[in-house]
Amino acid sequence: MTGRMRVPGPDHPITIEPTGARVVARVDGRVVAETDAALTLREASYPAVQYIPLADVDPALLSSTPTTTYCPYKGTATYRTLAVDGVELVDALWVYEQPYPAVGRIAGHAAFYPDKVDVTVED
Repeated sequence: MTGRMRVPGPDHPITIEPTGARVVARVDGRVVAETDAALTLREASYPAVQYIPLADVDPALLSSTPTTTYCPYKGTATYRTLAVDGVELVDALWVYEQPYPAVGRIAGHAAFYPDKVDVTVED
């Protein structure tokens, strides 16, 4: 599933900056990821998204799924399921393995669906 690449600009801005604080992802209080190396992606009018290095997500909880989605600004995302305390959260996180150059910094970083995983930025 691919299409024509679009470049962020004034009509659809995307910024990526180091978060600069510890970011923790939890499912029902259990830590599934934590990092000091998160990136904050802001895209147009959407809420900011924390991208956590995939290496900082507990690998014992992850399994790949066949799901992919395409964004004309970021590229193709692949998905992972989180298995936490016997509960499978299907497609709870996504990763851009090879994002488009304009957002290349998020390569190998995971973002979580807020309705499935609680992500907090801590001081």
